[in-house]
Amino acid sequence: DCPPQNPCPLPVVLLDSTGDQHEYNIWLPGVGIAAVYGMIIIVGLVGNITLMKTCLLVKSMRTVPNLFLSSLALGDLLLLVTCAPVDASRYLVDEWLFGRVGCKLIPFIQLTSVGVSVFTLTALSADRYKAIVTPLDSHRSSATLSICFRAGVIWLLSVTLAIPEAVFSDLHTFTTSNTNETFVTCAPYPHAGELHPKIHSTASFLIFYIIPLFIISVYYCFIARSLVRSSVDLPTEGHLHLQRQIKSRKRLAKTVLVFVGLFAVCWLPSHVIYLYRSYHYDQVDTSLAHFIASVCARILAFTNSCVNPFALYLMSKSFSKHFNKQLLCCTSPRQLYSQNSVSTNITTV
Repeated sequence: DCPPQNPCPLPVVLLDSTGDQHEYNIWLPGVGIAAVYGMIIIVGLVGNITLMKTCLLVKSMRTVPNLFLSSLALGDLLLLVTCAPVDASRYLVDEWLFGRVGCKLIPFIQLTSVGVSVFTLTALSADRYKAIVTPLDSHRSSATLSICFRAGVIWLLSVTLAIPEAVFSDLHTFTTSNTNETFVTCAPYPHAGELHPKIHSTASFLIFYIIPLFIISVYYCFIARSLVRSSVDLPTEGHLHLQRQIKSRKRLAKTVLVFVGLFAVCWLPSHVIYLYRSYHYDQVDTSLAHFIASVCARILAFTNSCVNPFALYLMSKSFSKHFNKQLLCCTSPRQLYSQNSVSTNITTV
């Protein structure tokens, strides 16, 4: 995972984890890569915090999908605040800066966040399935307590599946095949042994990508079939309420499907690169093509943690309106509450 060594690195004196001064070699091209990471972090923080404020503070926005999206945004925030800066530092200096504790904690947080993302998207797809295919039972799942319980189960499952990452990740010494230079980096397994990396990468790919996306695909096949049947069976005249309801369900299902597509596209290159490294673990690939592919895959994976709020902004007029108010701080909480009360009264009438 370390960048190729620059022939003319910039020496910088920094304090290490023990408080002592230590000279690190700053890799100059890595400054540009770190700047991209910094932009992703800033945009992601603004977007996800505003999304959470909008979905949690605005009463009319506290729907089942939006509360799940708040949990998804929390996982993205955790990833952006902890893992993204650490990942950026790998392209700046030629050493691991965060010690053995950081080596165990950072991969654990990253895998937890990935689990929260993909399992929340699976739960959202299941919720859309219930709302569209079995609408009479959908009110049972709309209770806030039930949503919080399901979100809590998703977090607990993600944390549990990430525990082995914390147990096995450690600082290991690797040797490049071309120059025979050694370097120490954080990895979930040592250099010796070929079976462990293959098992780890394949299991991660299946559990955190293939299986959830397959389940989501099955849900959406049933959703599509139900929507087609509803459109055919619905009379052309009258039933305006049912037509609006079907249109609203289609829009929500489309929104969730966009989030799923963004996750699939953003995380696939990272999984592919990891599988390639694991199945060629006996040698370290130092080629420029592999390095560029790795950087692009990592940046794309972290980009997924900042795109959801803006995708929702483009697809939902009501969300974009409240998003603007929260982002620009044009409306006080008291005004927001009064607006929510008015809209609730109108809906009730």
